[in-house]
Amino acid sequence: MKKLHYLIFSATLMIGSAANAQLQVEIAGVGGNQIPVAVAAFADEAMAPSEVSAIIRADLERSGVFKVINAGQVISDSASIDAGAWKARGADALVVGSVQKQPDGRFAVRYKLYDTVKGSQLSQLGGEVQPKYTRLQAHRIADDVYEKLTGTRGIFSTRIAYVKENRAARQYALAVADADGENEIVAVSGREPIISPAWSPDGGRVAYVSFEDRKPVIYMQDLVTGKRRVIANEKGSNSAPSWSPDGTKLAIALSKSGSYQVYVVNADGSGVRRVSNSNGIDTEPQFSADGQSLYFTSDRSGGPQIYKMSVSGGNATRVTFNGNYNISPRVSPDGKTLAWISQRDGGYSLFAKDLASGQELRLADGATEPSFSPNGKYIMYASKGGGRASLAVVSTDGRVKQRLTANAGNIREPSWGPFMK
Repeated sequence: MKKLHYLIFSATLMIGSAANAQLQVEIAGVGGNQIPVAVAAFADEAMAPSEVSAIIRADLERSGVFKVINAGQVISDSASIDAGAWKARGADALVVGSVQKQPDGRFAVRYKLYDTVKGSQLSQLGGEVQPKYTRLQAHRIADDVYEKLTGTRGIFSTRIAYVKENRAARQYALAVADADGENEIVAVSGREPIISPAWSPDGGRVAYVSFEDRKPVIYMQDLVTGKRRVIANEKGSNSAPSWSPDGTKLAIALSKSGSYQVYVVNADGSGVRRVSNSNGIDTEPQFSADGQSLYFTSDRSGGPQIYKMSVSGGNATRVTFNGNYNISPRVSPDGKTLAWISQRDGGYSLFAKDLASGQELRLADGATEPSFSPNGKYIMYASKGGGRASLAVVSTDGRVKQRLTANAGNIREPSWGPFMK
């Protein structure tokens, strides 16, 4: 379990220098049976700070679900649509829209989605936003397209958190960005390692571990006010925070009793309660989707494996059996899929398992620190290749793959934020 300690508490010491630039997305794989969608340029979108149609196209392409066809022309949401002509061009759906600047400086962004096969309108969306939110509005439109054409909620308007390090300056930062890597902001920075960020279910707070006191301490950062508070600073090490689905509690790992054990604490840091009681190391707890159980890593059977137990404590049930080293459990938002990291064939790989059937799928090699998208269709993870650490995304069927990199330096410890209301 010394290796496990290293993965949990010391990984950021080796990840290189951070970059100030936005993250760059590289698409490495796409899904099968892509839906052909034509996206027209929006009327008068040049007056907005962001090119709305270009953002929508990039979002849909990045998902791997769509074959995006550039319409090559401007089409307003008020225009008359010849659905048959677009169907003849190979598009099953068409996105059109407009941008209008309002007297108060805001922008009215409107769009319509057409089914060219049935010749009918599928959806429309409109709203007035401040100039700085035109990009977000474009993501919301892409979300609507994704949902109307797949039946699953889109994740383009969500955010991600991750850790950056500038090794030369010994500077660590917890950064937050849009799901496409744009609009990055630094929420926390310091000269000591920062690890294990975890989003609150309401998307307004991030719990994380900082070594600024020369030991791991769990903090909570309010992303709106910029204020933070200590959640756990017990004797020994405080690590691996994860939120309950209702946002009222966190599961954490504490070593105050000697070896690491799983505890639950209220979101304000009060009411620390021990849950696991083993003679080994119990760590990396994660709430189940219904909040009634905890998945966690334990070496009680000899090597690290993943277990499940009631949030009130009691007997634990072993979940992973293939491989001698399984860590970092993550549960999909619908509770149907478990993702984790397994050491096999001399390296660390990302696996996912259907909890009902028990069927496992190897999704990616050279992976650590997985995090599910809020719709459960994608998993973001840390990957190291070419001497540099970056983030990567893979769909839960393994077909869609992409990589997020900085122009210089390294990023890791990803946490995918929730749907925002």
